[in-house]
Amino acid sequence: MSFFITFARMNNTKWSEIVILVDAEYVDKVAFDLTVNFERMLGRRIPQADMAQWLECIALDGGLRPTANSQKPTATCQVVLIHDRNRQQMDNFQPGKFADLDGKAFSGQLGEFLISCVQVEEMVTKDDLYVDSLQIIANAAEVKRLMVVADSDRIYNKVREALRQADPDKHITVFAMQPMPNGNFRQEILGYSLMAALGIKSEEINCK
Repeated sequence: MSFFITFARMNNTKWSEIVILVDAEYVDKVAFDLTVNFERMLGRRIPQADMAQWLECIALDGGLRPTANSQKPTATCQVVLIHDRNRQQMDNFQPGKFADLDGKAFSGQLGEFLISCVQVEEMVTKDDLYVDSLQIIANAAEVKRLMVVADSDRIYNKVREALRQADPDKHITVFAMQPMPNGNFRQEILGYSLMAALGIKSEEINCK
C-alpha cells in the first residue's frame, strides 16, 4: 500500500516502453568514490557528473540505440529516481537537486528522457520501495526495456528475486560495480557510464 501512496505522487502514471529505475543515493555515492579515486590518480579536479550524459550512457549500455529512420518517432525513456526523505539533492551530479529534476525532461540522441523523483515516505524503507517499484515496473505490460541501478551490494538478492518472474521477452539490464551471480537478465558495469559523465577518458587512465 505504501508504494501506491508514493506512486500516486509521480508526474506520470502510465509507464513508457523504456524505464530507468535508480537508487539516487547509491549512484551518488559511487560517483563520489570514483571522483576521489580518479582525482588522486589523475592529479586533476573531477567535475560533477553530467546527469543528462549519464542517463544517455545508461540507456546505451542498456541496449537503446539511435533510430536510423529520422521519420520514426524518437524513444521516450522514463527515469525514476528514488531518494531518501532527508536528502534534497545528489551532491555529485549536475543538476542534482531533486526539486530541479522532478518533472523535467531533456532530449538527446536517443530520444526524450522524462524524470520523476520519488521520495521515500515514513511508512516504508527505501529498499522495500525500490523492490516494490521494480516488481511493478518489470511486470507492467507496456514496459519493454528496463535499466536497474540498485544498491547491489546490499539488496542484490532481492533484485534478483524480483526479476525472476519477469517476462523473458523484456530487455532488462542490471547495473553494478562488479558482475553479480545467477540473474536472468543482462548485466553491465555501472562505473563505465559514470566515468563518461564525470569526464574521465580512457586515454588518461592508460597513460598512468
